[in-house]
Amino acid sequence: MKNNPQSVPRQATASTPLTPKISLIIPAQNEAGSIGKVLDDVPEGVSEKIVVDNGSTDDTAAVARKHGATVLHEPRKGYGYACLKGMNYLGETSKPPDIVVFMDGDYSDYPEELPKVVAPILEDRYDLVIGARSKALREPGSMTPQQVFGNWLATFLMRLLFGARFTDLGPFRAIRYEAFKRLKMEDKTYGWTVEMQLKAIRHKLAYIEVPVRYKKRIGVSKVSGTVKGSIFAGVKILGWIFKYSIR
Repeated sequence: MKNNPQSVPRQATASTPLTPKISLIIPAQNEAGSIGKVLDDVPEGVSEKIVVDNGSTDDTAAVARKHGATVLHEPRKGYGYACLKGMNYLGETSKPPDIVVFMDGDYSDYPEELPKVVAPILEDRYDLVIGARSKALREPGSMTPQQVFGNWLATFLMRLLFGARFTDLGPFRAIRYEAFKRLKMEDKTYGWTVEMQLKAIRHKLAYIEVPVRYKKRIGVSKVSGTVKGSIFAGVKILGWIFKYSIR
């Protein structure tokens, strides 16, 4: 069943904060060699940098603290578990942020592009912004063939079934905090990104993609770097898409 996504800009409102509070959540598992570089490249204007240590066996947590991050611990392995841990932490603060940014801890994203990713929200035109890893801006070899195919298949099905305009499931993304709460996110592992995008369509959030650069990560991916991880991620992503197609 097709939905009619509200991907057009929404009307600006007078309630937009003059100095929005931006929080950054970085899930990390055994990223001691990269997390410091990621944190050092985050531009000014971010209120709090949160690293969720997802059961690391190296010095990820210690390095993150040294480089100015708030460190949370989530022993249950899974990207979604880590992201939910960060969001639950923000929900318990006295003043939650206006915008939440998600970024990987492997240094494949360019943290200095964060202002470009949040700009459409700061202009009060969109609720969700996906940093799209366009081919023209990707370092050769930065995405595995299975990642490229998986992104193409998932976004093709989302266009076919829901009329969506996504081209990527990139992890570098920003969302208005109040909009995020409406999504009631559930996924604990590989389906976090696609669940967010599917629910954005369902809740008629105004969304847009902005092209971002992407480079080879430091270390080995826990998902695309293994056959098991690639298969499980693919099954979970397709499961979410077909789950929504029959609702």
